[in-house]
Amino acid sequence: MGPLPEINRRELIKRAMAAGLLAAPMTAALSSCAASGSTGPRPVEAGQGSKAPGNPLGVNGSAPLEVVVFDGGLGVEYVKKAEADYRKAFPDTKLTHVATQDIQTRLQARFVGRTPPDLVDNTGAHSLPTAALADHGQLTDLRTLLAAPSCDDPAVTVSETLIPGVAEKGRFGGPEIWTLNYAYTVFGVWYSKSLLRKHGWEYPRTWDAMLRLCAEAKKAGIAGWTYAGTYPYYLQWTLYPFIAKIGGADVLTAIDNLEPNAWRHPAVKQAFEAYHELAAKGYVLRSTPGLNHIQSQTAWTKGKALFVPNGTWVETEAQATTPRGFEMTMAPASGLDASDAMPFETLWAQVGEAFVVPRDAKNPQGGMELLRRMLSKEVAQQFTLASSSLTTVRGAADGLDLPSGLASAATALTAAGSNIVSPRTDWYQNLNREKIAGLIGEMMADRLGPAAAITAIQRAADATAKDPTVKKYHH
Repeated sequence: MGPLPEINRRELIKRAMAAGLLAAPMTAALSSCAASGSTGPRPVEAGQGSKAPGNPLGVNGSAPLEVVVFDGGLGVEYVKKAEADYRKAFPDTKLTHVATQDIQTRLQARFVGRTPPDLVDNTGAHSLPTAALADHGQLTDLRTLLAAPSCDDPAVTVSETLIPGVAEKGRFGGPEIWTLNYAYTVFGVWYSKSLLRKHGWEYPRTWDAMLRLCAEAKKAGIAGWTYAGTYPYYLQWTLYPFIAKIGGADVLTAIDNLEPNAWRHPAVKQAFEAYHELAAKGYVLRSTPGLNHIQSQTAWTKGKALFVPNGTWVETEAQATTPRGFEMTMAPASGLDASDAMPFETLWAQVGEAFVVPRDAKNPQGGMELLRRMLSKEVAQQFTLASSSLTTVRGAADGLDLPSGLASAATALTAAGSNIVSPRTDWYQNLNREKIAGLIGEMMADRLGPAAAITAIQRAADATAKDPTVKKYHH
């Protein structure tokens, strides 16, 4: 991941709309097996292939296929595995694979110019604003893919092989499914079990216990926390479920819905004050505000800090610096106290790694077919073992020998039961990544007090709510 560009993404798309570059209407209807009213992909330039057995989407086997994948903590080997399967099925195709950490810079002009790739993993700090792309007709409705037979069992549709919530996360205000998220990520507080055991410490379940432990760690020359200071949205993955624990999940729903004064809820105030206390008491590694995700994770694996907020991919991403016997472990964010509205086990888990098939792709059938092959159990299992992350393929991790971090996340997920929150920070990407996260980062760097941070965030949320050019979404 890298820093977000200074260009306002929404404004750039508005300019492109004004120039008439993003106004491509959708044409061909989906097959009858998809939900009524959906619109589908354009035919490939070389002509659509026949829907023979093994080719339910009618891929033209001679048409080129271009794939652009985000090269982050989850790696790209699972995509390459599916690409190898695709080449075997369609040996006459020319398949181009590009891995990048900067989706926006590489593809923004191509979307505007109507020459996008056939499949894009639109993920990372430099991703394109998915909601805006969907709103302006730049993506292909994936319901035809979800209605297709799965690779493992032709009697079962792709949709039926996925965990609940995948389709819902791909919708942006209508019945169409614009994205298909591949990973199922569990977010939480990560620590070394062996380090805590060495000092006789236990993971804190309440905030008073967290502060006491951080004080003990400081005496031992260890910081309590570090995080990706240059990408402070990492903090949201533990701060938001902390808010929900204190005040209930409805607090996050109100925030998602841009409701007036949602950020002024007492639970937000208590959570911000608690997190700020970490900074005010010197429990955050001093260099943290200037560290990126790799640098903060390295400081953590080297024992300079006890805790880091992160997702399940961190086990693979930090593998090179993780010493033997580290016993990487994930736990839910600590609660506040016994008055919490939700239990300690509450955590943020959601589907992620959003794949899209651009509306103007030359070979959208090929893009969807590659996705179909990625959703086979064989590829999903390879992904889990290689990335230490779960997938959205139902039961794909069953029976696998999971590494310690992912095993602890799976245990935490089971313990959470229905106490899962999944804030829609993707609805208003500019607001969340560039404004809210930045203000939280300023607070955690002790350059802004909790009250001032909340006021500024509420002001930014209100401005988005009142902006007529921003499409609104609601739970």
